[in-house]
Amino acid sequence: MKRFNIKPILFFGVALILASCTKEVEKPEAKNSPKANALEVSEGAAGTVVSITGSDLGGMKSIMFEKDSVFAPFNPVFNNDNAVVFRVPDDASGGVQNIVLTNSLNKQVAVSYTVLALPTITSVSNYNFVANTEITITGNNLNEVTSVGLTGTTATATIVSKTKKSMVVTMPATDVNSATLTITNSTGPTVTNQVFVNLDKAYKIFTEGFNNGFEIASWGPASVSTEFAKTGTTSFKAGYNKGQWSADGFANWNGIAAMPEYKFMSFWVKGASLPYTLYVVGDQREGGYGNSDTSVPIQIPANVWTYFKIPMETLQLWKKGGPFKQIGFFIKGPDAQDEAFYFDDIIFIK
Repeated sequence: MKRFNIKPILFFGVALILASCTKEVEKPEAKNSPKANALEVSEGAAGTVVSITGSDLGGMKSIMFEKDSVFAPFNPVFNNDNAVVFRVPDDASGGVQNIVLTNSLNKQVAVSYTVLALPTITSVSNYNFVANTEITITGNNLNEVTSVGLTGTTATATIVSKTKKSMVVTMPATDVNSATLTITNSTGPTVTNQVFVNLDKAYKIFTEGFNNGFEIASWGPASVSTEFAKTGTTSFKAGYNKGQWSADGFANWNGIAAMPEYKFMSFWVKGASLPYTLYVVGDQREGGYGNSDTSVPIQIPANVWTYFKIPMETLQLWKKGGPFKQIGFFIKGPDAQDEAFYFDDIIFIK
């Protein structure tokens, strides 16, 4: 039988495979005269894919949106002599501007593009206001805001200062109970998810002091305090002693009859030294005012102001049928040490 020596054949095949695996794909080189075509789609928001076509576009090292010099990351794999593909960066500034491409020879080519950058709102310093209250709005694309209005009204806030990421406004006088804000820049208007409450139209339990006949009704140490405040200069300081399950709160001993026109209870709380759970309690709730009702918990982070807005349907303040006289906050503990919480702007909202 005739024998074949297959070792050289196998070695040669493996060598070819290794060579093909290690051979680099040639990248297009930078040229002295890159040219770009006008874009068929010349506008888009953050994240939009942009494809610039032309000639001699290889070897690009940077792509910059000219307004505020914002650079767009890109993958060189998608860069060849005839095209460059990338996305509008998240922090690109809105408006008409050039996209400037620079290659490794420092030769540049530019195309016109309009970045659509509506204002976005991530947080606000307060939800409650009266006329001339300053509120800080945090978000993006705020530097070119031209107007801030209470949605559905002709009332407008005054812009005090603005940067790309934040804006300070002074709230107007208004007769509305609450409203969102319509914030407009060169791209267009956006309506906030945040709802702002007119304190002058709310039913107040505690703002700069006690309102509507309410007073302190607490099992632990409690007082009106100037140590901290979310609005104005005072807050309600609720103290809870170590190991004492107790409730701190407010009473109107004449009683508050049912008020179906109010839809929410809201308040700010500055947390204690540790995260805690408090429970909203009331004498006309099913569980009564005391340490057996844990049906409405509120999770309070440590050392920061937190805003709560609870539907009246959840609170059931008149569940037993009579006017309520007491409302407050119950804690299981605290176990580690004495603690204090600071409450501000405790109100009912229509």
